Amino acid sequence: MTPQQQVVRRLIDEALNGRDYSVLPDLLHDDYVYRTPGEELVGAEALQGLFGAYHVAFPDLDVRIDDMFGDGDRVATAFTLTGTNEGEMMGMPATGRRVSVHGVIHSRVVDGRIAEEWELVDMASLVRQLEGEVG
Repeated sequence: MTPQQQVVRRLIDEALNGRDYSVLPDLLHDDYVYRTPGEELVGAEALQGLFGAYHVAFPDLDVRIDDMFGDGDRVATAFTLTGTNEGEMMGMPATGRRVSVHGVIHSRVVDGRIAEEWELVDMASLVRQLEGEVG
């Protein structure tokens, strides 16, 4: 595993799955930018807010790395997000339903810290599962 992959894995394992937001300043570059379709967050505090919202919506949130590879300063990670919806998500009230959603994230690492990320999550599947339809 490359040093770039290790820092991305730490973000997932420690900050997201482990809920240890105190590691974010060590893992994220000062100019960190997170992007998804229609959204852009800047800085560790903004990412912490996003993680916090996910943890409210899914207190048992777990992100499993399905595949990870990289070249130079780039890391690509395929993952599966699972959890039970116990809090509001995207304006929808808690459903109590368990979800399993796939996604990918492309990270760029500079000087040992993540500088940029582009994430795509299967939001259509997430909404269908929250509404009670099969994945």
